[in-house]
Amino acid sequence: MLLKLKDAVRLYGHYLSINIRSAMQYKTSFFLTALGQFLVSFNVFLGIYFMFRRFSAVEGFTYSEVLLCFSVVLLEFSMAEMFARGFDLFPEMVRTGSFDQVLVRPRNEILQVLGSKFEITRIGRMLQAVVMFWYGVSHSGVDWNFPKIATVIFMLIGGCAVFSGLFLIYAALCFFTLEGLEFMNVLTDGAREYGRYPVSIYGKKMLLVTTFLIPYALVQYYPLLYLLEKDSRPFLIFVPLLAVWFLLPSYALWRFGVRHYQSSGS
Repeated sequence: MLLKLKDAVRLYGHYLSINIRSAMQYKTSFFLTALGQFLVSFNVFLGIYFMFRRFSAVEGFTYSEVLLCFSVVLLEFSMAEMFARGFDLFPEMVRTGSFDQVLVRPRNEILQVLGSKFEITRIGRMLQAVVMFWYGVSHSGVDWNFPKIATVIFMLIGGCAVFSGLFLIYAALCFFTLEGLEFMNVLTDGAREYGRYPVSIYGKKMLLVTTFLIPYALVQYYPLLYLLEKDSRPFLIFVPLLAVWFLLPSYALWRFGVRHYQSSGS
């Protein structure tokens, strides 16, 4: 088992290396695209800035606290999109029948789909998230210590798991529809957009949905309360790790789709 895991990590690293070398063949295009990703996210930052020029707080959260919230969500989404981009392009593999080639290879199909595409240019969006995070940290008055640093790390792990699970669901549904379902963007790109504010401002029903169905709140709202000392219960440190469970139903749907897959290529 350990040997198989080691081989999988080595193969994944090889896929990543190939994608990086490929992107660096066109350095100007890479840096311009990364810059574009940075500027797109910067527009969202300006939207938050101008709103807080009129309102001093939103549901008790200040400008710097909202930036701290959004920067973590943006970083989670960007990391998931960078490393799980292969699932976003999966409809083309199903439609052309190239997924057949994946199935006959002696490697896990998820690993092969993941390795088919890395969106390295998302580093521009990640840089924007880091800048906003730095600003939020320096102006929100958070008294940083080891538990709070651990909370942020767990938020990133749980958030990557949630968004990767959604990309996996998007890919799994293609087994039955042969096309990507655009409504899934509401749960991925949409979550990145309304994740700029703490989930609680959207009402109790939305908070319940994002706690027990699609666990955005576990990687955003609840640990944020602990970081900002609005709730001092120590178990909130580990709440983001509970969001990793979302990968289980996502993987189950994927396996169900693989078992019922019929080649659709011409």
